[in-house]
Amino acid sequence: MQNKQIKLTKQNIAAIIIIVFLIPLTLYASYKFSDRKYYLTSVLIIIYSMLPFFFVFEKRKPQARELVVLAVLCAIAVASRAAFIWLPHFKPMMAIIIIIGASLGAEAGFLTGAVSSFVSNFIFGQGPWTPWQMFSFGVVGFLAGLLFASGIISKARLPLCIFGGLSVLLIAGPILDTCTLFTMMSMLTKENMVAIYISGLPVNAVHALATVLTLLLFSQPMFEKLDRIKTKYGVLEA
Repeated sequence: MQNKQIKLTKQNIAAIIIIVFLIPLTLYASYKFSDRKYYLTSVLIIIYSMLPFFFVFEKRKPQARELVVLAVLCAIAVASRAAFIWLPHFKPMMAIIIIIGASLGAEAGFLTGAVSSFVSNFIFGQGPWTPWQMFSFGVVGFLAGLLFASGIISKARLPLCIFGGLSVLLIAGPILDTCTLFTMMSMLTKENMVAIYISGLPVNAVHALATVLTLLLFSQPMFEKLDRIKTKYGVLEA
């Protein structure tokens, strides 16, 4: 059996540096300055997200149709969240971001996750949580692209749903719980941390359920459409 390993490109490495170091430092600075600096922080994260994405076009210029496709996909992700505004914590948007990352690449997943979170909060409300949501959704989109490109996870429904559920429970959910910890607690103690992370489990479970159901029902049709677009127009091909 062939060993499957993650192969990193230059843009992957740039994105990892941004995700692991630059964005967390920016979030920490935003927390220290407090007030309404989250707008500036959100814009900075969008800029960070664009950098590795545009590294994809190192050898050629981006085409308008490629940017239009991403803009439409961001709109679909935002609409999927807005459609369930009446059902608390049920967010299909993460599933759409995972599909985009798996189909169009890690950098596209990262950018779509960050932008979709920012734009959708014009409906749900902007606040100090916005940069954290952008970070968490972007990280999952990036990981989806990285793991699927390396062949570690396939686009079949079962592994896709498992990845989607676990990514919410183990990555996005804890990141957002950490946001709650920093923004709602005046002091960080072990008791506070345990209380916040445990109270966040039901919310994360509903979010994970929404992600799994969306992937189960809509992943294959979306993959087919995106593959057709890539084949016909050469979208995001080096």
